[in-house]
Amino acid sequence: MKTKPFNSFELAQMQFDRVSEQLGLDAATRELLRWPLREYSFAIPVRLDDGTMKVFRGFRVQHNDARGPCKGGIRFHPMETLDTVRALSMWMTWKCAVVDIPLGGAKGGVICDPHNLSQREQEQICRGFVRQISRNVGPAVDVPAPDVMTSAQHMLWMLDEFEILEGAKSPGFITGKPVGMGGSLGRKEATGFGVVFTLREALKELGIRLQDTRACVQGFGNVAQYAIRLYQQIGGTVLAVSCWDQEDQEAHTFRKQAGIDLDELLAITDQFGGIDKAKASDLGYDVLPGEAWLEQDVDILIPAALESQITADNVGKISTKVKIIAEGANGPTEPQADATVNDRDIFVIPDLLANAGGVTCSYFEQVQSNMNYYWVKDEVLGKLDVQMTSAYIAVSNLARKEKLSMRDAAYAIAVRRVAQACRDRGWI
Repeated sequence: MKTKPFNSFELAQMQFDRVSEQLGLDAATRELLRWPLREYSFAIPVRLDDGTMKVFRGFRVQHNDARGPCKGGIRFHPMETLDTVRALSMWMTWKCAVVDIPLGGAKGGVICDPHNLSQREQEQICRGFVRQISRNVGPAVDVPAPDVMTSAQHMLWMLDEFEILEGAKSPGFITGKPVGMGGSLGRKEATGFGVVFTLREALKELGIRLQDTRACVQGFGNVAQYAIRLYQQIGGTVLAVSCWDQEDQEAHTFRKQAGIDLDELLAITDQFGGIDKAKASDLGYDVLPGEAWLEQDVDILIPAALESQITADNVGKISTKVKIIAEGANGPTEPQADATVNDRDIFVIPDLLANAGGVTCSYFEQVQSNMNYYWVKDEVLGKLDVQMTSAYIAVSNLARKEKLSMRDAAYAIAVRRVAQACRDRGWI
């Protein structure tokens, strides 16, 4: 019998509860931090291209802003829920804290499927989202960014609507904008590169040469593509990638024993990260079931898709050769699966740390936009490497010192910092 899947927010709260117990937090602090400070749920009416009206449901959740303005993406997804957004906002709070940037956590979402919407319809959703939430966001309050199935273009539409409502230029309102319109060089690469920066440090710590390793990646969106790019550039081999097929409504894994060719696959990939399976087969790729990425004899697994992908039901499929899981996605490993992974001594680079490159570079973009002064790409990526490496070392040192898992060490650092900020402000 299949295990019942975890609700994302329940998972986030369970993770927090475990760490708060370890830290001995008082009851008031626990109650404050295990729930968002503010939540907004609203309707976005849009006239579709055929002339009919449709009402979309939008959310914005601000989990905690004790350390600075809230920060977090906006995702468009047909299965979006308020609980998912709550969980993601909480994870953003911890993520900002673990890499020690002066921001809090937020997240937004709209229940919609961009695959089935025209550009004009998507623009109307973006502008409608901002109209509903404009009084509760801004450069010094809450700074959105792109997430699943949203792009630089969506962010620019949102910025334009915000500036119309405010009657002033405000490029620091949102990040992930196009370069030349207030966006930062290096932003597209940041999350995927950040995953590989932490992976590089983990391999050093374990005494493994990166050039001798092979990896499988789940997902083929922005995070996965740039993680693969940097990992291959510094000598690693990617055996397989898995991604969602919109036509079949299921995932497929694309494997090539000699290693995938990233540019070859990008040439047959749609804007949402879906690979054309017929063309891939013609290029010599084995087209396998979606979960096959988990079963390959590789050294490294990089889940870089959605939450709750490694579960109690499939964790047993992970090859005995796997040494590291680098969590490029948010919450990809459920608690029961996490326990099994730990029992097998697989080294986990937790999502709070591994995928924090995106929010770190978003912070850099926010700083640049507010200054109206922009850095060259090498400077951005250099600063990102320093920030991610420093965060990795701090988490690793605490894990060794207190005999914690990397996940518990990352949570301990993050929760301590946020709890201290709340105490310093007199909230608790």
